Amino acid sequence: MLWTRSLVALLVCWSAASAGHWPQWLGPNRDGVSSEIVPPWKAAPRVVWRGPVGEGNSSPVVADGRVFLHAKVKDKDEEEVLVLDARNGKELWRKSYPRAAFKSLYGNGPRATPAVAGNLVYTFSITGVLTCYETATGVQKWQVDTLKEFAARNLFFGMACSPLVEGDLVLVSVGGKGASIVAFDKNSGQVIWKSLDDGASYSSPVAFGERSARQVVFLTQQGLVSLKPSDGSVFWKFPLVDKLLESSTTPARCGDILVASSITYGSVGLHLENKDDRPAASEMWKNEALTSYFSTPIAVGTDHIYMVTGTKPPAIFNQAKLHCLDAKTGKDLWPKPKIVGQYHATLLRTGDSKLLMLEEAGNLVLLDPDPKEYKELARSKVCGHTWAHPALANGRLYVRDDKEVICLQLEPNSKSD
Repeated sequence: MLWTRSLVALLVCWSAASAGHWPQWLGPNRDGVSSEIVPPWKAAPRVVWRGPVGEGNSSPVVADGRVFLHAKVKDKDEEEVLVLDARNGKELWRKSYPRAAFKSLYGNGPRATPAVAGNLVYTFSITGVLTCYETATGVQKWQVDTLKEFAARNLFFGMACSPLVEGDLVLVSVGGKGASIVAFDKNSGQVIWKSLDDGASYSSPVAFGERSARQVVFLTQQGLVSLKPSDGSVFWKFPLVDKLLESSTTPARCGDILVASSITYGSVGLHLENKDDRPAASEMWKNEALTSYFSTPIAVGTDHIYMVTGTKPPAIFNQAKLHCLDAKTGKDLWPKPKIVGQYHATLLRTGDSKLLMLEEAGNLVLLDPDPKEYKELARSKVCGHTWAHPALANGRLYVRDDKEVICLQLEPNSKSD
C-alpha cells in the first residue's frame, strides 16, 4: 500500500504544480489543456486586479507566481517584457530592447507568446529578435536578431512563432535558407542546429512522443514537417501550402491524429504512426470547408475536435464559427456551427473536459462539449477586443485586450483569494 500512497501523493503534487502554471503558448503541455476545473458562474467573474499593457497580440503566461507580458513600447521602435506579481498585479520588473522599424495591418506589437523554463524566459519579437532573460531579475542573458543572422525576410504581418523549449534547446521558425527552423542552446543562445529551406509561417510548433519517437512538428510555408529534436533531422513531411502564405494555426493532436489548417487550404487530419522505428504520418482526411485563420483546435477525448474557422477568401464579410468535428473523418457534426466572432476565438479545455472560450469581442464563455449541439453553461463580458489567448493558473484567468491585462477569479474559495 505504501507505493499506492506515494503514487497518489505524486499525482496530487503534479496536479497542483500544473494548476499553478501556464508557462508557455497553450499552457503546460502546449495543447490548450488545463487540469483546473472551472464551475459555471452566475455572476460575472470577479476582477482581482487590472493594469495597462502596451500593444501586442502576445498572450500572457504565468509561472512561479509571476505574469509575463510582451508588448510594444508606445511611439518607439522598441519592445518590452513586463513582469507582474500574479497575486496583485504589482510590477516586478520591465525591460525593453530596440527592434527594426515595422508596420503592418492588425497591429505592430509582438504576436509570439513568451516561454518560461526554469529560471529563464524567452521572447520572440515581431521583427525576429529572440531574447532570453532571467525570470527573477530581468537580466538579459542573450539575444539574437534571427532575421539578420540568417538572412531571412520578415513576414507581411510580422514574425509570430512562439518559442518552444525542448530539453536544453529553444526552437523557433526563422525562414532562412538552410535555417527555416533553428535550435539555440537555451542557456547561451549558441546555434546547435538549423534545418530546411522552407519559408516561415505564423504558426507555432508542438512536441510530443517519448525517447526515440520524440518529435517536434512545425507548420512552415511549405507544409507540416516533423523533426528530431536533438539534431533537426527530418522524420516526415506533409505538403500544406496556403495560397496567401498565412498558415497560422498551431497543429493539434487528438490521440494519434494530428490536425492542421490554414485559411485557403482548409484542414487535414494525419494519422501518427511509427514505421521502421521512426515517427511517420499519413493523410486520413481533408475538409476544404474548415478554414482556420489563427485559432488552435482543441481535442476533447479521442473522438472529437472543436475548431474555430473563418470565411474562405475572397469574402466581403468574415465570420468565425465554432465546429465540432469527428476526429477520424473530419466531418462537421453540428448541423449549424455557432458564430463566435468575426475572425477569431480562443479555446481552452478544463480539467473536467469543459471548454472555456474567449471570443474576440471579449466575451468569456463556458461550454459543455456535446457532439450533437452547442451547449452554453455561462457567459460574461470580461475585456475589450482581443486576439490573445488567456492563461489559466490557480483558479485565475489572465486575459489581455488592446489596452490592459486583467486578472479574473474563476474558482471559488481558491487559495489565491
